[in-house]
Amino acid sequence: MPLTDAQWARIEPLLPDRTPRRGGRRRDHREVIDAIAWKFQTGSQGVHLPEKYGNWRGVYNRLRMWAIDGTWERVLTTLVAQADADDDLNWAVSVDSTIVRAHQHAAGARKQGPQRANADHAIGRSRGGLTTKIHLTSDARCRPLAFVLTAGQASDAPAFTHVMARLRVPRRCGRPRTRPDVVLADKAYSSRAIREHLRKRGIRAVIPVSTDQRGHRLRRGIRGGRPPAFDRDAYKQRNTVERCINRLKHWRGIATRYEKTATICLAGLHVAGIFLWSAR
Repeated sequence: MPLTDAQWARIEPLLPDRTPRRGGRRRDHREVIDAIAWKFQTGSQGVHLPEKYGNWRGVYNRLRMWAIDGTWERVLTTLVAQADADDDLNWAVSVDSTIVRAHQHAAGARKQGPQRANADHAIGRSRGGLTTKIHLTSDARCRPLAFVLTAGQASDAPAFTHVMARLRVPRRCGRPRTRPDVVLADKAYSSRAIREHLRKRGIRAVIPVSTDQRGHRLRRGIRGGRPPAFDRDAYKQRNTVERCINRLKHWRGIATRYEKTATICLAGLHVAGIFLWSAR
């Protein structure tokens, strides 16, 4: 589905200048973004772009260039900041992850270049074969706030601090906001380190205690201490991140990974997030 006029009105001022540095004519941003969205929505290869979108190489070059210089992430962050300024952002943030199958064409990327910091390109092996894990945070209206990619076999807890560090919402005055009012997460994030991290930052944690942790505390008796506080009613809102994942996976190019590099894969998530936030 291409951008609507209302969505384009919000996105256009946030994009780089369309004037080419050297001679020639640069293609219209809206046309290119629609082509990129078509690619990720359908899961098709770039070479199969419809003729109306023009040469696929120009589309891919724009996708890659804006992924490397951070344009996609900046546009998404600005749209989130605009929603925050309009009081349309609830700071009850949910955290979770989802695994996506990596197609065989996603393997074989070079281990050098701009993506060398992520040598495995967030592709790992698990029982399902080649997989990638998407860690994300979402607001109370099922809209994504930040993304982190890891290999599919990676556990959730070690990536928690990284995905929380990506949460930076600029404000009109002062520093960007990085601390939500409350963080909701499932038992996979029920570790002492995560609870201590949130407590030091003044963030209320709504995370249930896992069965093995509860049994270990009971076996220790009085030395086990009190169980951490848990707001059962607030925890009912955690499904918002799962519904956000469901909305993202409506895009076939996200539900299955076809991109070789983590940079382009992450750019696809940012593009999907831009479409969701610009439609608010």
